[in-house]
Amino acid sequence: MPSTEEHPVHPVHQDRPDVAPTRRDEIAAAGSELIGGPLGRWAWPGGGRLSPVRVVALVAIGMFALGMVQKLPCYNWAWFRGASSQYTHACYSDIPHLFIGRGFADNLVPYFDRLSGDMQYLEYPVLTGLFMEVASWLTPGGSLQYREQMYWMVNAGMLMICAVIIAVCVARTHRHRPWDALLVALAPAFALTATINWDLLAVALTAAALLMWSRSRPLAFGILIGLATAAKLYPALILGPLLVLCWRAGRYRAYGTALFGAAAAWLVVNLPVMVFAPEGWKKFYTFSQERQVDFGSFWLVITQRTGQSIEVTTVNTYAMVLMVLACAGIGALALTAPRRPRFAQLAFLVVAAFILTNKVYSPQYVLWLIPLAVLARPRWRDFLVWQACEVLYFLGIWMYLAYTTSGDAHKGLPAEGYQLAIALHLLGTLYLCALVVRDILLPERDGVRADGTDDPSGGVLDGAEDRFVLGRSAPEPAGAPVTHFGGVRLEWGVRKSLPSAQERSPDFG
Repeated sequence: MPSTEEHPVHPVHQDRPDVAPTRRDEIAAAGSELIGGPLGRWAWPGGGRLSPVRVVALVAIGMFALGMVQKLPCYNWAWFRGASSQYTHACYSDIPHLFIGRGFADNLVPYFDRLSGDMQYLEYPVLTGLFMEVASWLTPGGSLQYREQMYWMVNAGMLMICAVIIAVCVARTHRHRPWDALLVALAPAFALTATINWDLLAVALTAAALLMWSRSRPLAFGILIGLATAAKLYPALILGPLLVLCWRAGRYRAYGTALFGAAAAWLVVNLPVMVFAPEGWKKFYTFSQERQVDFGSFWLVITQRTGQSIEVTTVNTYAMVLMVLACAGIGALALTAPRRPRFAQLAFLVVAAFILTNKVYSPQYVLWLIPLAVLARPRWRDFLVWQACEVLYFLGIWMYLAYTTSGDAHKGLPAEGYQLAIALHLLGTLYLCALVVRDILLPERDGVRADGTDDPSGGVLDGAEDRFVLGRSAPEPAGAPVTHFGGVRLEWGVRKSLPSAQERSPDFG
């Protein structure tokens, strides 16, 4: 007989119709006028060939293609005619430049062959390096400029597959909320930043991992998180809030399985390079430590406003302290909240904390947050407010770089304007974080729980009883009274999540 710890039964999920955002979200309802208005009372979703997941995938492909079109001025000429033009057209990408700068044009093997110049070795994690190398194998021959163009095009094709995987996984993670994934597919910052770098590989693996966890498959989740961490460092952060949630619910075996899978998958990818090319392998980690204060961070605002640089070791220390404090706060929130937070909520908060405290914020880092934001708080108004801030930052960094590279002409955005763009990015992210925290403290305001569900992305956590709540770890004597607070049934040592009347009604908060 299967263990109920690993495969809990959730009768609340059975025979529930899909949630139609046009019936619950005023912004989604208003936007639907472009295609004929909100879903009608007698409509039959899924009755045709275009299921919600297929629609989301097609929209993601269309938006990705629009993002490629936005890069057209650079593809045609701006990447190859000085620095300023690619910034004034806001179409910069690392991909064609690193094709030459990291030795792919010369058929150098990442991590094994030494590069010319100061970089010495490729400064990307191993799985991303493999992705870059495979793209170079698929790049046809010709002139150097043609090969750069084709290298970007090949990478764009591979990254488009990642984008579709992300959208589909988000659509399927919350079983009865597939239309929420339209937020991912239609996110303007997603389309604008998708082909700047190779971040979509790690984001796709992370989205697939979250889908596996929602299906109560902790080993598959762990393997995918390990692979994602082998492509980018940030997915490992998600294991922290998952530990706290499993602690609160007493799901230690599931967490141990996930942790084992993550460690094993990461080692399988990294160990060969660690053993046979140790200097090349550790370049990513030493580069991350040695990197100076860079674009997009509040640390850069401080140095520009004060006119004084900050030692990189000092920044590393302060950033780590701030991150630890933020994680401690998120952990305390998870263990004291009146109802156990949803996994996606805490995952979003911990990755956002890393972005806010880090010493660099490249514009494509927004891709890390978009799927998590959609799962944490699928409200169109707030999501679009945040996206507007990110689009303004996207434009701000390129206009600032145009200003710094245009010489005496000073075409673009001066430092003061760029600092305002950074502030908008920080405030937009903090705004979304504040709303997620509010949903955790006031679970009746959580739109995902409005139909009586507990945690549709929680997997083994969904519907599970609490075994430890901060300050309530001891068992209650037999016959002790049961109290209720905010629609949550409280017992000494055990807390059962029950939907309130408010949570069963539509949320317009």
